[in-house]
Amino acid sequence: MSRLRAPHVLILAAVALGMAACGKKGAEQKATPPVEVGVVAMHAESVPLTRDLVGRLSAFRSSDVRARVAGVLLKRVYQEGSDVKEGDLLFEIDPAPLKAALNASLATLAQTQATYTNNHIAAQRARELVPKGFVSKSDVDNAEAAERTAAAAIKQAQANVDTARINLGYASVRAPIAGRAGKQQVTEGALVGQDEATLLTTIDQIDPLYANFTLSVNDLEDMRRAKAAGRATLADPNKAEISLTLPDGTPYGRDGTLDFSDTTVDPATGAVSLRGQIPNPDHSLLPGMYVTIRATLGEQHDVFKVPQPALLRDAAGPYVLVVGSDGNVARKDVVTGTASEGSWIVTGGLAAGDQVIVSGVQRAKPGQPAKGTPWQPDAPKNAQAPSGDKPAMAPDKK
Repeated sequence: MSRLRAPHVLILAAVALGMAACGKKGAEQKATPPVEVGVVAMHAESVPLTRDLVGRLSAFRSSDVRARVAGVLLKRVYQEGSDVKEGDLLFEIDPAPLKAALNASLATLAQTQATYTNNHIAAQRARELVPKGFVSKSDVDNAEAAERTAAAAIKQAQANVDTARINLGYASVRAPIAGRAGKQQVTEGALVGQDEATLLTTIDQIDPLYANFTLSVNDLEDMRRAKAAGRATLADPNKAEISLTLPDGTPYGRDGTLDFSDTTVDPATGAVSLRGQIPNPDHSLLPGMYVTIRATLGEQHDVFKVPQPALLRDAAGPYVLVVGSDGNVARKDVVTGTASEGSWIVTGGLAAGDQVIVSGVQRAKPGQPAKGTPWQPDAPKNAQAPSGDKPAMAPDKK
């Protein structure tokens, strides 16, 4: 019997040793102090509804300067790339043939005026002789018809004179609008305006400038749903503000306004075209530049601003860690919007009063205890670190 009981005794001893070890390990875990973390208390607020989009600048007005009469280009008067005013002389086309055409028209006008004078005198004489019976009625009708024909010929000749004078004026090519004149397209000595209006240069008005960009249909629908749910207020399309960031990352110092929103969706891109006006008094912006546009399209209500270090992501999506009322760390999946001033805009998943962990998130584990202290964004990193973490010491130089 003693031999049969020996294995049972050994098993009971092993079980007792295991239970003692587990109890010791549990006691050690219970004795582990909670992790110290920096937390921020969440509170709902209203923030601007913004979108960061890539856009391209274009001239406010652009005008092609073309030769409106045929002739040889004599010279360019303006300096390429300079600012010109409306009506400034840009090019000169050889006016000699145009002057000759004007003189010929003036001569024709003088001839028709002389003819009219003669016919008018003849018609007047015929009208005076009718009562006396010296001329027939048909003779009077013929004289008056000749008078009317001569009067019409004067009007035609006068119109030809006006046309010739206008063409002569076109020999001096002037700026149709104020702006910056571009590169000369035709050199001196070239025949221009022959069978087509030859392009001479282009003038762009660059103060203000247009900023052209697009907004995806998904973003547009999200904003409309938020408005319908009362979580957002959309701005008047003609009053929405836009700001620019230059290609080197420098913010442009002047804000503009949204002045156009298309009513149709581009089937090729699935986006709606938008356009804003940006002041450019010092001409530092140029048409064709690509810029980042931040459009303020309204205001979001009852959202939370979460510091960027607090937002984590994994395969399930974005989430934050919070210190619950029981003192333990908990995970909360959130719905994020755009980033603004070092914070993420969270539109769902949080409640007012949540203690979101900002510093110490690497040490905080869901289900474990944590001690939250107010997080100071401007404090040095070493000051925010838990007391158990010691900063690395620089080696002594010998």
